[in-house]
Amino acid sequence: MNAVPIRHATILEGERKSAMEVARGRLMVAAVLFMGAFGVMAVRTVDLGLSTPEEKQTTSRQIVVPPVSVARADIVDRNGEILATNLETASLYANPSEIRNPKEAAAKLVSVLPDLSLADVEEKLSSGRKFVWLKRKLTPRQKWQVNALGIPAFAFEREEERIYPHGRLAAHALGYVDVDGNGLAGVEHYFNDRLNDHDRAGEPLKLSLDIRVQYALADELEAAMSAHRAIGAAGLVMDVRTGEVVAMVSLPDYDPNNITGVGDDERFNRVSQGVYELGSTFKTFTFAAALDEKVVTFKDGYDATQPLHVARFTIRDDHPKRRYLSVPEIFAYSSNIGTAQMALDLGTERQQAFLSNIGMLQPTTLELTEVGAPIYPASWHKISTMTISYGHGIAVSPIQLATGVAAVVNGGHLMPATLMHTDHAGQTSRQIVSAKTSREMRQLLRMVVLKGTASRADAVGYRVGGKTGTAEKPRAGGYDRKALISSFMGVYPMDDPQYAVFALLDEPRGTKETFGYASGGWVAAPVVKNVILRTAPLLGVAPKKEDQGLYQQAALLIEK
Repeated sequence: MNAVPIRHATILEGERKSAMEVARGRLMVAAVLFMGAFGVMAVRTVDLGLSTPEEKQTTSRQIVVPPVSVARADIVDRNGEILATNLETASLYANPSEIRNPKEAAAKLVSVLPDLSLADVEEKLSSGRKFVWLKRKLTPRQKWQVNALGIPAFAFEREEERIYPHGRLAAHALGYVDVDGNGLAGVEHYFNDRLNDHDRAGEPLKLSLDIRVQYALADELEAAMSAHRAIGAAGLVMDVRTGEVVAMVSLPDYDPNNITGVGDDERFNRVSQGVYELGSTFKTFTFAAALDEKVVTFKDGYDATQPLHVARFTIRDDHPKRRYLSVPEIFAYSSNIGTAQMALDLGTERQQAFLSNIGMLQPTTLELTEVGAPIYPASWHKISTMTISYGHGIAVSPIQLATGVAAVVNGGHLMPATLMHTDHAGQTSRQIVSAKTSREMRQLLRMVVLKGTASRADAVGYRVGGKTGTAEKPRAGGYDRKALISSFMGVYPMDDPQYAVFALLDEPRGTKETFGYASGGWVAAPVVKNVILRTAPLLGVAPKKEDQGLYQQAALLIEK
């Protein structure tokens, strides 16, 4: 057997050790490089995890996401019930420069978001830009579906979506916002800066509305509108002591959660924006002015035997008594003839001054931008004085009427109408009529319900007073006798006025139950009665037996 020389074995052993050392060195270098690479990746991962959305936008991809909406303050009713709030949502954007097959990506996206236009999406994804919005305000399910597509170029940005939990209820008061959370109507628009104030985001905007009363009013108006086939309706409930609007309804309405396809008629606020000739409800102001100026007393009266003829105009009574009428009778029976003569004795100058003082000749100061301006003659002639006395020839909004009537019955204090909750009654009031005149007007208003044209408004136990109004709608060249604005302005309880309730139906039609009549006493007065019966307990007004002596002065001068 041949042995390996010792010298040759030693050389082989040395080469083996040298090769192992080289290999070990190379492994060490590779290990160090791998550790370094993983270290950089770990640092970058932590950095991305801790960075803000703004920091992410400065990465090498250079995707600049436009500013999105931030938290907007809630809106609540007087009891703290949420009327408008924000929910967190996600909006989808893309980096088209990273999309290799825009057509395929567009098809996949539209398959899960079918409301998007395939052509529009494909055009955006083919633009080669760094950023494009694809869809704002996705639902959680939609976000999951998009994520499931597995397209890295799609990403989401956190946003806030404005939600109205009660849907259509109070839509015209609340208004709505655009996709970026900016108010476009209602208090959302009027108080936009306040609601978007970051420092007050956690402080809800508290309104005077009571959503429970709002529901009852809307429900009754919808029922009456349907029963009488009216083209529209409006109503409100107001605290006569503070001017707070407790409920405000305009029909037709809309859902502020989805304003797509909503027309101008639905957006139109008939309570504050619509101005109407409100007919005999205006007699409330004529009588208040005449009594306050001592032009008449309850013991006075006027001859209503025959219609009045002034130039080419003829003034008639809808339900003529054809005899001399006392002042309480003129009001209870709603005599145009007697009221027009009273207005002439009051005089044009004093009539204008009173109507201006009580807010009928200026737009309301309610916290809405949807406010209509009153319409009245530029030249106030004798015939204007006569017809305006009973609500023809002048058009005002329902909120103006309610504000004025509240001042007449609450002791004479004009309280500006407000949608803001307040605990300070009378702090900005202005004396319009004396306490004596206010007391006499309460007697007259109660007589209208007890013995006059509004008997269908008598809610037992709540001592309702008020005035009916029926006016023909103006048309080119005159008035349309078949198109009526029928309304009733109610107040309760008349011995201690707390709330005014107004209801209006636009072009109602008579029914079998109303014997074909569509006047305010037949179609609007019952709405007010039902609203009072449903909401008075909610508002803390308890029914009680009436003190007949309070109305004796007026009642004795009214013949049946």
